[in-house]
Formats: sequence, C-alpha cells, structure tokens
Amino acid sequence: MKAVKDTTFNFPGQKAVYNGKVRDVYTLENDFLVIVASDRISAFDHILHEAIPYKGQVLNQLAAIFLKATSDIVPNWLIDTPDPMVAVGHKCEPFKIEMVIRGYMSGHAAREYKAGRRVLCGVDMPEGMIENDKFPSPIITPATKAEEGHDEDISREEIIAQGIVSEEDYKQLEAYTYALFERGTQMAADKGLILVDTKYEFGKKDGKIYLIDEIHTPDSSRYFYADGYAERQSKGEKQKQLSKEFVREWLIANEFQGLDGQTLPNMPEDFVNSVTDRYIELFEKISGESFIKADNSDIEKRIETNVLNCLANV
Repeated sequence: MKAVKDTTFNFPGQKAVYNGKVRDVYTLENDFLVIVASDRISAFDHILHEAIPYKGQVLNQLAAIFLKATSDIVPNWLIDTPDPMVAVGHKCEPFKIEMVIRGYMSGHAAREYKAGRRVLCGVDMPEGMIENDKFPSPIITPATKAEEGHDEDISREEIIAQGIVSEEDYKQLEAYTYALFERGTQMAADKGLILVDTKYEFGKKDGKIYLIDEIHTPDSSRYFYADGYAERQSKGEKQKQLSKEFVREWLIANEFQGLDGQTLPNMPEDFVNSVTDRYIELFEKISGESFIKADNSDIEKRIETNVLNCLANV
C-alpha cells in the first residue's frame, strides 16, 4: 500500500506553503487554501518515521462530513473536497490556541490526574475519579498552538490576560466549543460510540469567527465504544477505543514519550498496517458509510488533476 508522506505541489497563484505535522497547506493569491491531508502520523508532538496508507483520506473525508453536519452551529472554512485527500477553503487568521474539550478523564487529563494534579488549565477535576470516568460536565482545557515542539496547557484567564484572544471572542469560542461537542456527542451516540474528548481550532475572516482545520477525526478526538463501557469501567478494565491513543501506547511501550534523550522507534510493517485498519474502522463506525479506498497508483498526479479542476471552477 502506498502512502503520501510529503507533497511538493505548485498550484496556480500559489504564494506560500506550510507543512504541518500532518497537513500541507498551500496558500493561493485569492485567499483560498488548498490543504492536503498527508498520511503522516504524529504523536507526542513528533512526526513518526512511517506514513500510514489511507490515513489522509480517512481524516479528510471524516472532517468534511462533520464540518457539513455542524455548519448550522458555526460557519466553517470549507468550500470543497475535490480529492479524497484534499480540502479547499477560505484562508482565515487562526487564533493561536486549540479549544480542547473533555467529557471524560482520559489521555493527558488522566496522566495529569495520576501525577496527583487536580487542576488542569485552571479547571478543577473532582477527587475520587479513576481513568476514563465521565466528568460531571464537559471541561474546556485549552492549549497554545505551537508552530514547533509541544503545545502547552493554558488557562482561560491566561489566554485573556496575555491578549492571545480577546475576552469577547473567547466567550464565543467557548460557546461554539460546547455546542460542537454536544453535536459530536449526539452523532457518536447514534453510532454506538462515546466522544471522549476532542479539540477545535478557530480563525477570523472579515471580522467573523470560522471553524477551521479538521473536527471529530481520530487525530483530533478520542472515541470509546458505548457497548460495555459501564461494565469495563466498574471492573477497572481498559476501554475499547477508536483513536490514535493506541499508537501513543505503542510508543510508550517502546520507551518513547517525546522526552529529551529518547529515540523515536520505527514502526514495523504489520503495526503500520494495523494502524491503517484502525483508521478505516473508525471511519466506517463513526460515519456509518463504507470506506472506499481511492486509487493510489499515482496519488500525486490524481491530487494535482483534481485540485486544478476545482480551482478552475471556484
């Protein structure tokens, strides 16, 4: 199976390229963005050596489904998805934070809790919880959006005090975040899943706030299977989940958490293939649709042709 780790396109009117951890962002003169969801995978703020076949297609197509399903809550940047791995949309000035929202005490929150901390990003976490317990109500735990290196936890108060986001805009981001999480939770429940936690990114264009980037994908979200959740929790067992947390767990088992002095391990081919299978499983489970693998005989040529056709008609 072929995978796309890097892209080097030169689209008409192209004036800038930004290579993120997963996406390659091409800025055009007309303030359109062409965003290619590569097959790169990151964990602990490091891009892993191996790319995951079909991962970019999964992320791009799932994000499009959820952006369309939440456009009544908040306007978003998306105009079209001309290729399975590409989204075209409006360029917005991004807020330099991620709005992380957690319905359950999992992942980073659980690691902080186990370390004895009971305040995360200025938000109190109740005593007596165990990993994967549901919070009394969802909590927002923002993070700074790092260009390089680690994103950092930050509180609402620090964001406003430092002028990263105005108080007026932040209140709107909070409202959008809660509403989007509620919609995502409902959509997950309809498919027998629990939306555990996720993140949203926002930007501004012509003074208006837009939802940008991807939403509710396995890269930005954690899902549990609802069936058996309560029983597993009562027994203190691990939850059956659909997210890339299992990649983080594999890295931890191979002595890597992104800390100084640690060496990023290579993923064996069978594990890479299992990651592809997990991403496809999540797509089918959360969307309710069959995943159709795109023709990858010449992925770069396919993308270029589809994007050029799209740009000629927008």
